[in-house]
Amino acid sequence: MATDLHELLRSLRVWDPEVTDLPAFEPAGAPAAPLPLFTEWFAAAVAAGQTEPHTMSLATSDDSGLPDVRIVMLHGADADGWSFASHAGSRKGRHLAGRPYAALGFYWPVLGRQVRVRGPVTAAPSEDAQGDLHARSTGALAAALTGRQSEVLPSLDDLARASESAWERASREPEAPVPSWTLYRLRADEVEFFQGDGRRRHVRLRYRREGEPGGEAWTRELLWP
Repeated sequence: MATDLHELLRSLRVWDPEVTDLPAFEPAGAPAAPLPLFTEWFAAAVAAGQTEPHTMSLATSDDSGLPDVRIVMLHGADADGWSFASHAGSRKGRHLAGRPYAALGFYWPVLGRQVRVRGPVTAAPSEDAQGDLHARSTGALAAALTGRQSEVLPSLDDLARASESAWERASREPEAPVPSWTLYRLRADEVEFFQGDGRRRHVRLRYRREGEPGGEAWTRELLWP
């Protein structure tokens, strides 16, 4: 039986009160910089049972300025920026080599919250990337060792063979180096916090970095929903 996509879409509800709690957000009490608020909201999402709150959309663009987006995992957020990792030769890695600027999007529907981050991206030193990789699971190392990310795959059998070999090596050599593995850090120029409201009076608070590049002062402003 064929599925009517439009009918299915009309049947869905956003922020069903049975599974979503929309907390009040008073932006006047927000901190002077975005990172403490991001940490607070992230912890709240975890406490509320949000599934995989550390996943985020990563948007990049190619040499022609055409955008691309995918879901990746947040590896950290601190004074150096929001961190994620990939192979340097992957599509995202090639995009960032040519246009080192990106945007991140977090969505935590259990609280009706979004966080949007954008700014320049730099690659961390290789030792940081390897240390980050080796602090993760055997599966993460095996996936990195499999390599060839974004290349054309002849067949699933080829993937199975390469993955099996990578798992065996990752188990045998937990410190195996992966030279192409890169830890990227996005240093935010702009961070927006969105709190949904049941009456559609959504609260949007945007932080914009002031002054010279690398400055630590921020301007805060409200945006119409």
